[in-house]
Amino acid sequence: MQFGVFTVGDVTPDPTTGRAPSEGERIKAMVTIARKAEEVGLDVFATGEHHNPPFVPSSPTTMLGYIAARTERLLLSTATTLITTNDPVKIAEDYAMLQHLADGRVDLMLGRGNTGPVYPWFGKDIRAGIPLAIENYALLHRLWREDVVDWTGRYRTPLQSFTATPRPLAGVPPFVWHGSIRSPEIAEQAAYYGDGFFANHIFWPKEHTQRMVALYRERFAHYGHGSPEQAIVGLGGQVFMRRNSQDAVAEFRPYFDNAPVYGHGPSLEEFSTETPLTVGSPQQVIDRTLGFREYVGDYQRQLFVVDHAGLPLKTVLEQLDLLGEEVVPVLRREFAARRGPNVPDAPTHATLLAARAAKPAESAESAKPAESGERADDGDLSEVTR
Repeated sequence: MQFGVFTVGDVTPDPTTGRAPSEGERIKAMVTIARKAEEVGLDVFATGEHHNPPFVPSSPTTMLGYIAARTERLLLSTATTLITTNDPVKIAEDYAMLQHLADGRVDLMLGRGNTGPVYPWFGKDIRAGIPLAIENYALLHRLWREDVVDWTGRYRTPLQSFTATPRPLAGVPPFVWHGSIRSPEIAEQAAYYGDGFFANHIFWPKEHTQRMVALYRERFAHYGHGSPEQAIVGLGGQVFMRRNSQDAVAEFRPYFDNAPVYGHGPSLEEFSTETPLTVGSPQQVIDRTLGFREYVGDYQRQLFVVDHAGLPLKTVLEQLDLLGEEVVPVLRREFAARRGPNVPDAPTHATLLAARAAKPAESAESAKPAESGERADDGDLSEVTR
């Protein structure tokens, strides 16, 4: 199981001092956080993609390429890559380039984002959000698996005899997670391709996440990728820790109350009860996180957000120390002890390469996906756009 952190890259004033970092300070702080994550033994660092203030990570591949050069083991990911407003050709080439630079330490999470105005900024219509996500990924999937692509769709110009460059490292594309907070269509899409499903698991109660993951597992099996237990699931989460839980609540409260996303709404106590947000001691974080398995089953990736809402970098680095020293070692041991017998490990470039080498050769015709994103034996995916 993989453990790590993700950032949305918000530039938010510290409510206890009134000072906001500059954009440059925030960008460099994200790099520091990634390097610290590797230092304390975490597996993954993921950055969001945003194109509006108060967020700075508009170019995830630039950020991750820089971090790749300054780390050795850390798996680099996104949280999220906008499949709706980015051109799939550009995604294919940018992340293949990053994959080569990082020696395969790359995967990505695709999503629609949560900022409505981003669609017209990039010439898209938000009313076509789900169809865009489906069509663009159908093309991206082919671009990484076929050397020459002929393609026609609804939302971009056709391609004729097109080759995306560079090709994926060793012929194996980066692993893809389809991320969603609320859209069952995205769970269906992840299941259709046999990709991973990442439930953001931040703003909604556990019953919602339980339903979304259960749908994905059921449809993963329906499409013939394995049993429901073999589906690849990731979860987000939010934590703030001090060794004394009362100290954690007192320190975090002003940040929660003024956060750009959930501030000035439900109280910290209400939000902590109704969502997976955990503010307390390391043991409370351990207990709450182990409880996720009770309603989603065994899963492969757990990412925490620890640097939002104006928290100073010093405090964030202290959170990483607690995660690396006190929380994650226990979670690794306990999740491993409880894991079912047929549950796969989290995918990496090395495991995907080994799986391809062990797989019987497919004919070119049977390996080629349908251009429309529909399978010859099942048109279910197309139904989510209708």
